[in-house]
Amino acid sequence: MTARLSAALALVCLGIALNPGASAAPPLGDPSPTAADGFAVAITGPDGSSLGSTLGGGAFAYPADGSIVSAGSTLTSLSANPADGTAYARTELTDVSIFGGEITVSSLRAAVSSTPTASDLSDSGITNLIVLGQSISAPSANLGLPLLDWGSLSVLHESTAPGGGLVPSSAGSVSALVVHLDADHLGLPRGSTIVIGHVEASAQAPAGEATTTDATSTTTTTAPALTEEPSTTLPATTTAPGRAGADTRSPDARRTERDQIQKRNGLPVRVPIPDVTPKLTASRYVFPVYGPSAYTDTFGSPRGDVSGGWHHGNDIFAPLGAPVLAVADGTVFSVGWNDVGGWRLWLRDGQGNEFYYAHLSAYTALAVDGRRVHAGDVLGFVGNTGDAATTPFHLHFEVHPVSLLFLGYDGAVNPTKYLDAWKRLEDVKIRAAVPFQSLPGAATSNAPTPGAILLEASDISTANGLDPDSLRRAMAATRPLLTAPKASVGDLPVPLPVLDRA
Repeated sequence: MTARLSAALALVCLGIALNPGASAAPPLGDPSPTAADGFAVAITGPDGSSLGSTLGGGAFAYPADGSIVSAGSTLTSLSANPADGTAYARTELTDVSIFGGEITVSSLRAAVSSTPTASDLSDSGITNLIVLGQSISAPSANLGLPLLDWGSLSVLHESTAPGGGLVPSSAGSVSALVVHLDADHLGLPRGSTIVIGHVEASAQAPAGEATTTDATSTTTTTAPALTEEPSTTLPATTTAPGRAGADTRSPDARRTERDQIQKRNGLPVRVPIPDVTPKLTASRYVFPVYGPSAYTDTFGSPRGDVSGGWHHGNDIFAPLGAPVLAVADGTVFSVGWNDVGGWRLWLRDGQGNEFYYAHLSAYTALAVDGRRVHAGDVLGFVGNTGDAATTPFHLHFEVHPVSLLFLGYDGAVNPTKYLDAWKRLEDVKIRAAVPFQSLPGAATSNAPTPGAILLEASDISTANGLDPDSLRRAMAATRPLLTAPKASVGDLPVPLPVLDRA
């Protein structure tokens, strides 16, 4: 069974990585034996090595804490009968969580039944699929979804094909969920693949139903013609994500393949740069950088190393180590490294709008996947990690309204009007229990070793250095709360604490 799992896993990973529309069945002209195979979970690294898997039976977690994949229950059933030429494979899982809840499923079933004349996948289905906080109701077969800046998700990836030659046969396969990483994500390296619920079955007519020939007549049973256009595969000389080695194709070649995949899955082939400013409607928003900073509208400018080839946000230039703030009450997710954004994180507010922060030099302890934070909380510090290593220190900031999340990473909108409207905190308190976390990649920013972190301060500018009592009087002074005027875009009146300033 272990050998069959390895073979099946290699087949599904290779087929999906090279071409999500490719059939998992043997090529025409090569009749399939009657067989069934499948597994509940398989996680492979960029070189195709197995990181964790289960055929089915009981709960599953990888790693031990289930932070990458967990399932409450798994069950796989396989049967094949060469005598009558039938095969059936089914795997079922419940309470599935991927990447700490970024993708969840209440239950799923991948099933295929094959006879010599056809393969049936209609028993497959998914209940309550939620992707990055968005419910995917009644997902259709071969649905492809982008996963922000770090990967893609294939839902109910199905394929069927008849065999050819002298003996009637058919084959079919289905993978309920396939996650492929285009960037390192939460401890799993770029090029890794997660397959949840994969089955395949092939059936061949029993012996005696093949071609018969005599001196007077010839009767041949032929396979029915393909009902869909054969898929286009990548040239053998290239290396696609998910295969061993680096992806050496040009950005244009990768975009062409992505467009072909999107067209097959019924998604927009080329998404225009959004030119809208939807109202975000959360209770309040604050400017994402504390202290002196500057930015201009560079949204949509050419960028060769990101999706679509255009700048998805604005760069907010500020001194190294300037505090980076949560712009709204919400949940932190996708904290970690990628080659473009460096140390980065995402924040989702209570309405489902999402915000992307990149090039950080360090995090605070609030920058943890699933952590609830409040507007103005310090999440990290300005830097220039990732592809910004040769640029001045800045925060790359993006706005992804909930109404455009179906476009994936290309659903970003121009953040300039939001940044213009959001009120800057005059003072910020870094919680004493929230130390910053120094990051290996921050070394590229030449960040100095911090001598101290300001936790709280008072304005002593009114004190007379010759009068010790004046210092005590200055530090004892209190100042009232102020209320900021109503902003024009996606904002409501914001009570801003004006603390004593150093």
